This record gives sequence, C-alpha cells and structure tokens, in this order.
Amino acid sequence: MTKKILMITGDFTEDYESMVPFQTLQALGHTVHAVCPGKESGDKIATAIHDFEGAQTYSEKPGHHFTLNATFSEVDVAAYDALVIPGGRAPEYLRLDEEVLAMVRFFFEENRPVASVCHGAQLLTAAGVLEGRTCSAYPTCIPEVVAAGANFAFIDIDEAVTDGNLVTAPAWPAHPAWLAQFISLLQT
Repeated sequence: MTKKILMITGDFTEDYESMVPFQTLQALGHTVHAVCPGKESGDKIATAIHDFEGAQTYSEKPGHHFTLNATFSEVDVAAYDALVIPGGRAPEYLRLDEEVLAMVRFFFEENRPVASVCHGAQLLTAAGVLEGRTCSAYPTCIPEVVAAGANFAFIDIDEAVTDGNLVTAPAWPAHPAWLAQFISLLQT
C-alpha cells in the first residue's frame, strides 16, 4: 500500500539524509513531499555533506542543490501518513518555527510513523514529543534528548532504534537499518 509522506527539510540539511530517503521511498511507490518554511515547490535548498574522517566531530562540505517538490504554506498535515526529518544543520533553525513544531506534534498526536536521523532530534526535542521515549541522534544531541525526558539510545552509527511510531538513527551510515525499520512501520 502506498503512503503519502511529508519530509520537512531546509538549507544545509545533510545531503544524504535528505536525498536517500526521498528517493528510496519514491522508488517503493510512496509519494514524498519535501518542504521547507518560506519556500515553494521548485525552489532549491543547499545541502551539506557531513563525513566522519577521524576529527572530534563530522566535517562539512557543500552538497547538492535539492529541489523541493511541494509548497510549505500549502501543506495539510492530515493528508500525510508519515513524516521524515533529515538531520544536518537545518533542524537547528527549523526548531524555531512554531508551524514546523506543530506539524511534528501532529504526527505524534495521531501516532503516525516518524523517521528522524542525526540532528533531526532537535525538532523532536523542541516539539516536546520525546518524554519517556527511546531516541537516538547524533551524539552532540544527547543533552537535548535527555533534557526532553527521553532515554538516549547509545547505538552504533550504522544502527537504528524504533520506539512505537518513532524510528531514529545517529547519522546517514544507518540508512539501511533506519529505512528498513521505517518501511516496516509504513507496512510497505
């Protein structure tokens, strides 16, 4: 059964964490709408490639320009079956947008599948939806996840964890596990 999936993204989202789920879910026959506050269908966002090269944190390089295929102001969240939240630096500023946070809350209130990777947890913490849940994210998000009342899942960078309707992972190396668990929730 095909699903309609919303992906909330923005400038300097992590390239792989946007493009890979966007294309994978489409390849499985789902409709995926990528949106960004203040932008319309056809607008482009800049992405960043985060890599793990032995430094204390990830390195950052310019990524591709990702074309949005839906208009943020026209989104009716009730029309979507699931939500994808890519990481990168976009969640850092998206968490300041009350409309974005309301969208995130809706999926939890309705118990619809949500997949969040890397810094996507910043949207989850700001939306106040992690209380009592188990959640993974990029390790720099541990203080936020714990402060939000969640149990931080200390898993390998290529693993994912599911807690109810929520699938989370530390970063893009977890795509196989993260997407497999999300696809399972979607009942694809």
